[in-house]
Amino acid sequence: MNLRGIVSVTGKPGLYRVIGQNKAGFILETMDGLKNKLITNASTKLATLEDITVFGDQEEDITLISILEKMKASAATNTVPDPKADNKILRNYFTSIVPNHDVERVYASDIKKIISWYVFLATLPLFDEEAPVANEEAEPAS
Repeated sequence: MNLRGIVSVTGKPGLYRVIGQNKAGFILETMDGLKNKLITNASTKLATLEDITVFGDQEEDITLISILEKMKASAATNTVPDPKADNKILRNYFTSIVPNHDVERVYASDIKKIISWYVFLATLPLFDEEAPVANEEAEPAS
């Protein structure tokens, strides 16, 4: 799953792709069919999907990518509910996918957002792409 360059903007619905940067902030593009441009300033809070985590019931947090991968793997047997479904249905589904999440600190709104992101991302080609590997330092030539 290739989520590189995909961000969520605080206070704005949907997901955006980072397409550039300027002195004042970032240039974003909506990921819907409209491909509208948005220029953010330095005070706008962006969260890259690669860096988002969910509270685990132990000390360890759970990455969004691992949650989305589990949802993808179980989609054939465990149908993804509608993001607007009842909170109990969403919580039961999320618990079946991520049983080790912290029930007290992961709110229904968080689950709705994750499920709506999954439903949207599952329709895109990047959902089945391999994530690019970070460039490792080049080995010295002998």
